[in-house]
Amino acid sequence: MASSYSPSARRKRIAELFPASGPGRNALDMFLIALGSFITALTFNMFLLPSRIASGGVSGLSILAQEWFGLEPAFTQWALNIPLFIAGVLLLGRQYGLRSLLGSVLLPLFVYFTSNWPVPTTNPLLASLYGGIGVGLGLGIVFRGRGSTGGLSILAQIIQKYTGFSFSLSVVLLDGTVIVLAGFALSPENALYALIGLYITGKVIDAVEMGLGYSKVAYIISNHKEKMAKVILEDLDRGLTELAGRGGFTQEDRPVLMVVVGQNEVTRLKTLVRSVDPDAFVIIGDTHEVLGNGFKRER
Repeated sequence: MASSYSPSARRKRIAELFPASGPGRNALDMFLIALGSFITALTFNMFLLPSRIASGGVSGLSILAQEWFGLEPAFTQWALNIPLFIAGVLLLGRQYGLRSLLGSVLLPLFVYFTSNWPVPTTNPLLASLYGGIGVGLGLGIVFRGRGSTGGLSILAQIIQKYTGFSFSLSVVLLDGTVIVLAGFALSPENALYALIGLYITGKVIDAVEMGLGYSKVAYIISNHKEKMAKVILEDLDRGLTELAGRGGFTQEDRPVLMVVVGQNEVTRLKTLVRSVDPDAFVIIGDTHEVLGNGFKRER
């Protein structure tokens, strides 16, 4: 019997406490948006702003506005976020509801109230590294709360809708423009540090969104399909799916067994496969997120 303290049991209790919809989940979302916005704002003031690292987005533009015009970054972010939010509602629809408005307002508010916090480092390399980690952590938490902090991501979606450019390309163009401007307004070196911070931010967002634990997916082609399926189901205690396949050279039907396992089960899987059929053809690759029985539940 599974322990009541097993990861699957904990996930089940959390899913029951915070279902995908309802007041409890909405309250959790609001808390996550506020927490993520605070972490992002604190990181901005402690690392990015002191070292003038404009790593894209409205926050990067606010650093440039301070450099050029002496404007308070929080005011610049409000001045850009609110019109962009309104434009998003008018041009893209009502999906930019309370959660997006909350992030658009809270982030500059937290930037304003944490503007005098102590700066732990003025080394630009360390600032870009820790800044990228902190912003990625904050934004990842906001996204887990099914919200956003507004900004240039809204403009990227507007560009996507009216030009046919992909969303990712639109984001790259906008962030790239901010970084190029930083290269001229600040220094080429600052722009390079901004690229480092932007890269790390993307990686940390992925980690927060999908988790640090990678699962593995294995595709097994064997002449002993029934026996192979039996040891996977009974000895490894994992489910599997049989896919229809056909040999490219022989044109013979070759069923493919697909099984998803945890990282700590890969060695056991390979040992079982070899014990059944040393000549089996096996492909094992990473899979970033698995939802379902035995893995994560849909949140």
